[in-house]
Amino acid sequence: MKKTCVIILLFIQSLGLICAQNLVSDTLLGSKTLGELITQFNIPFIQYGVNYYRITYTTQNVHGMTDTVSGLVVLPSDTSKIYPRLVYTHGFASLKLDVPSFNVTQNGGEGSIGLLFGGLGFISLLPDYLGMGLGKGFHPAFHAASEASTSADMLRALKLFAALHHVHFNNQLFITGYSEGGHASMALHQLIQTKLTAEFAVTAATHLSGPYSIGEVMRQWTLNDSINNNVAWIPLTVLSYQQAYGNIYTNLSDVFKAPYFTPIGQYLSGTIDAGQMGSQLATSLINIEGSIRPFRMLQPAFQQAVLTDPNHPYIIDLKLNNTYLWVPLAPTRIYYCSADEVIPYQNGVLARDTMIALGASNLSGSDVNSSAGHLDCVTPALTNTVLFFLPLRQIDTYVSTTEQQQMPILMEPNPAHQFVTLSQLNGNGHLSIVDLNGRLMYKEDLHVDQTTIDLSGFENGVFVIRYLSNGKTWQAKLVHQVY
Repeated sequence: MKKTCVIILLFIQSLGLICAQNLVSDTLLGSKTLGELITQFNIPFIQYGVNYYRITYTTQNVHGMTDTVSGLVVLPSDTSKIYPRLVYTHGFASLKLDVPSFNVTQNGGEGSIGLLFGGLGFISLLPDYLGMGLGKGFHPAFHAASEASTSADMLRALKLFAALHHVHFNNQLFITGYSEGGHASMALHQLIQTKLTAEFAVTAATHLSGPYSIGEVMRQWTLNDSINNNVAWIPLTVLSYQQAYGNIYTNLSDVFKAPYFTPIGQYLSGTIDAGQMGSQLATSLINIEGSIRPFRMLQPAFQQAVLTDPNHPYIIDLKLNNTYLWVPLAPTRIYYCSADEVIPYQNGVLARDTMIALGASNLSGSDVNSSAGHLDCVTPALTNTVLFFLPLRQIDTYVSTTEQQQMPILMEPNPAHQFVTLSQLNGNGHLSIVDLNGRLMYKEDLHVDQTTIDLSGFENGVFVIRYLSNGKTWQAKLVHQVY
């Protein structure tokens, strides 16, 4: 394990940089050859072997306090290329360690999806979420804000990770996720487009079998007296939103009848996992009510309140976590299966129709297998995602250090505080500067031997400066620091 905080401190000492990157540590978990991936996935598009890592990084919990969480990073093994980034957000996991960074290859874990996309030529990031993996505390399931923020902070952590491992990425960013991950991917997509345009730009996105309409479709599906085998949905959302907003109950017994609040409280405290809670609740419902009708776990007063009061805190919290009331600008696809028994396909239909009605021009939604249930929908949804992403993917060749040193260009000062001067340019060439997200910050065609660049519009940070002339390329890292 590399303790990257030590490295960052060295940067601070030598360069005067602020420790803005939020990477804490990284651990190499393993590798897969190209042949192994082709055998594992049996699809013709895989081009690369992969190396995969567990990283830890800082983010904020639902109360705005700094927390450390984990996630999986999968790198194509060919370091001579510049790759796009891809974020995959995983479905709900009953076990704390049944997450991408701890279940990469075993038992059909969703970490394997990171291996797939890595083999396809994407630097793949799979966050474990708050409270999962190495995260502490309770996991706020289906909480859009924290799903999005943990994913965005993992993208930020990639900057330092990539620099440490000599990995190169361009400005392309693809987003996808399944089930809870479909809700999370939509939340991340919205966050980037509405609030983080200075840092990221989404190239394309697919959202797969997610509960985008928590306040309408999911509420109508769960808050009624029908049989519903998704027995954990109500307690999961009640507990999550109570943790996030603190406005639903004082005691669990305010919401849930005995004996149902006992396993729910045990899950909240971490004594049992979500699967155990669901199993115990289902057994109690069958024994007491004769069938699995989750609505009957609720106290009569709470039942009446959520059915009649549109301003009840729980109803408001559900609506706060809708993720479909906006207009994606990047090419977007919503995939679902109409036989889904866990997340009703109407979520996808409503999201698609609403977004198009609001003005989305490059968006569609489709049933990728009308007979597939929730688990069986994964394969067709991911297959369609791959076919959608691959034509848009850009992979470039990285200029090696040897090639970069073919021109004896001088750059000073570095770190630079306002201006940087390049000399020995040898006449005609093209100069460009990009940030660590791959965004173009400066470009100029030069016909001089020396030039001075004004950096006053640049933020503090590390940039890549590149000069191309007569078939040769010079490239270096530029540190910009304003005291």
